[in-house]
Amino acid sequence: MRPGHWTGTGSQSLGAVRGDTVHVAVADRNGNLVACTPSGGWLQSSPVIPGLGFCLGTRAQMFNLDPEHPNHLEGGKRPRTTLSPSLALRDGAPRLAFGTPGGDQQDQWTLEFFLAHTLFGLDLQAGIDAPMFHTSHFPSSFAPHDAHPGRLHSEPMPEGVLDDLRRRGHEVVEAEPWSLGRTCAVGIDAETGLLSAAANPRGGQAYAVGR
Repeated sequence: MRPGHWTGTGSQSLGAVRGDTVHVAVADRNGNLVACTPSGGWLQSSPVIPGLGFCLGTRAQMFNLDPEHPNHLEGGKRPRTTLSPSLALRDGAPRLAFGTPGGDQQDQWTLEFFLAHTLFGLDLQAGIDAPMFHTSHFPSSFAPHDAHPGRLHSEPMPEGVLDDLRRRGHEVVEAEPWSLGRTCAVGIDAETGLLSAAANPRGGQAYAVGR
């Protein structure tokens, strides 16, 4: 049996997600961009507080109960957070909003998408569709804070890539096709002002719309 891996409080790789983090990226005709990654965390669908209009924050779950740990639970401290909605600017102007659910994998998956788009020249959809991977080497933000040194989870790659990673010492966990990542994005062309968006086919939940 392949080792499982948790993406936040639910495991999309194991099909056990009832409700979890989402990401929304929005652009308007005036060039404004918004990236937001609301998350109920361990409360799943975190309830809205009546009369106040906002949900309960649950990121205190990121604290560590070990009193010797740098991130230990203590009054007045801010917990670490895995939520990382992202905006990219070019020449000081906002050009790209993007993000993904996925706990500690968020920064990894969004970086892969960003490099595929900006460095390797893929359009937004192709950058999202490219095979995804992540490591579980670093201790998880979520209790019990498991760490798997050298472990790499990867969707199918071109022939020879995963074998070469194993040769280099990685413990490769082969994930199913289209199983890692939920990145979506919206961008503004610097020259034409044209808006474009891309949705992730993984999970069959994301979509891009315009009006």
